[in-house]
Amino acid sequence: MISVIAAVAQNGAIGFQNKLLYWLPNDLKRFKQLTTGHTIIMGRLTFESLPKGALPNRRNVVLSRSLQSFLGAETFSTLEQALASCAADEEVYIIGGAQVYSQAIRFADRLCLTEVLDSPEQADAFFPPFDRSAWQEVYAEVHEADEKHAHPYRFVDYIRCKV
Repeated sequence: MISVIAAVAQNGAIGFQNKLLYWLPNDLKRFKQLTTGHTIIMGRLTFESLPKGALPNRRNVVLSRSLQSFLGAETFSTLEQALASCAADEEVYIIGGAQVYSQAIRFADRLCLTEVLDSPEQADAFFPPFDRSAWQEVYAEVHEADEKHAHPYRFVDYIRCKV
């Protein structure tokens, strides 16, 4: 199964200056819970933004046209090559950035989104628009703002509708 995982603002914003827009501890816990033990695919800039490099207990795959090597990660020049390297029963998570999301959404079976009820003024990276009628919401968990989370948000999983 190929899943796209992201925290997305109401206006589609996901980042600014190669950083996440939101610090949501519960989102980070969910990300870790979902992706641990599985393959994560990301662009070069996303990998370089990780504070400690490759994420532990996951197969880290980086997309880089130059095929530059990254400590603790495999490198492929295209998303198609990276996906072809995955076993048919492998759980794969696409973790960003914006360009990779734009390429990956057509391959995705599931979207695991944290929908943040906010529209930041400063953003330079956006989640690609997608046809919501092609997706069925199968899980939703609503969270209010609190002392650790400045904005209300909801975890939502969508699966692609069968044609």
